Amino acid sequence: MDLQTILLVVLGLMVIGMFVVVLKGDKARNEALAWLTQVSETAERLSASQSELSGRMQQAQTDMNERMETFSKRLGDGLTQQTERTGKTLKELHERLAVIDSAQQKITDLSQQVVGLQDILSNKQARGAFGEIQLNDLVSGILPPNAYSFQAQLGNGRRADCLLDLPKPPGPIVIDSKFPLESYHALRNAQDDEAKQRALRAFGAAVTKHVQDIAERYIVPGETAESALMFLPSEAVYAELHASLPDVVERSFRAKVWIVSPTTLMATLNTVRAVLKDVHMREQAGVIQEEVLKMLEDVTRLDDRVDKLQRHMGQAEDDLRQIRISTGKVTSRGEKITEIEMGEDSPAEEIAPPPGPRLVEDGGS
Repeated sequence: MDLQTILLVVLGLMVIGMFVVVLKGDKARNEALAWLTQVSETAERLSASQSELSGRMQQAQTDMNERMETFSKRLGDGLTQQTERTGKTLKELHERLAVIDSAQQKITDLSQQVVGLQDILSNKQARGAFGEIQLNDLVSGILPPNAYSFQAQLGNGRRADCLLDLPKPPGPIVIDSKFPLESYHALRNAQDDEAKQRALRAFGAAVTKHVQDIAERYIVPGETAESALMFLPSEAVYAELHASLPDVVERSFRAKVWIVSPTTLMATLNTVRAVLKDVHMREQAGVIQEEVLKMLEDVTRLDDRVDKLQRHMGQAEDDLRQIRISTGKVTSRGEKITEIEMGEDSPAEEIAPPPGPRLVEDGGS
C-alpha cells in the first residue's frame, strides 16, 4: 500500500468521524477529535516511515544496481577469460589429436610392414631371400667390390651366398645365410618345461644340421679357407642360441663354422677390410721400393748435370771477366785517341800513331 492510498483512507476516516460528531453531540465530538488526532499522528508516522522506507529502497536499489554491474562485469570478464582458455585448450587438443592421428597412421603403416614381414618370414624361400639381401647389404656396405662375390660357384658345383676373396692364408671364405625360424618360434611359444625342452632340442638339431651342411659343402680343401661363416640374420636367434645351446656353438667351432649375427658379421667384415688393406700395402711395397730406387738414380744424374752446369757457368764467368778487361782497355785507349785528336795546343805533325807491336800486345791482353 503506497502513501496516496494511506492518505485517502485517513481522509475518509476523518470525514466519517466528522459526520459522527455532528450526529452525536459534544462528547462524541471530543472523542472523535481525539481519535482523529491519533489517526492523523498515525498517518504522519506512516508517511515518515513510508518516506524512510522509500529512501532505503532507493538506496538498496542503487546498491543492487552497482552490485549487479560489478557482478556483470566480473561475469563478463570471467566468461571472456574462460572462452580464451577454452579456445586455447581446444587448439592444443586439436594439435595433440593431429599428433595422435599421425602416430596412429605410423602405427598402422608399421603394423602393415610387420604383417608383411611375417608373411615373408613364414615362407622358407622368402625367408632365405630376406637373409641373403641382408647379407648383401652388409657386405657391399663395408668391403670394396673386388673383395667379394655373390652366388659364386665353387669347384664342387656348390653355389655360395657370398665368397670373400682373401689372400692365402687363409684364402677365400664362404658366408652362407641360414634362418631356423620355425624351431626358434616353437621354443619361444612353449607353454611348459616339457614343450620347451622338445623345442630346444629341435632348435639345436636344426642349427647343427645347418653347420654340418656348411662344413661339407663350402669348405673345399685347396680352394677355400679351412673355415666358413654361418650368417643368422636375427640378433634374437643368435642370442638364444648362445644362451641356451652353448654345446651346439662349441660343435660349430670344432667343425670350423663360425656362427655370426648382423652385428658380429659387421665386426668381422671390418677386420677383413683392414686385412685386405694391409695386404694391398704389402703388395705395393715392392713397387714403391723400385720406384724409390729409380728416383734416387734420377737424383744422382741430376746432381752430375748440376755439377757440369756449375763448371760451365764458372768458365763462362771467367770468360766474361776477361772480356770485360779487354773492353775496358779498348775503351781507355779510345778515350786517349779522342783526347789527342781534339787537342788544340799540340801541332798536327806531333801526333804519331802508336807502334804496331804495341797494339798487338794490347790486343792480346
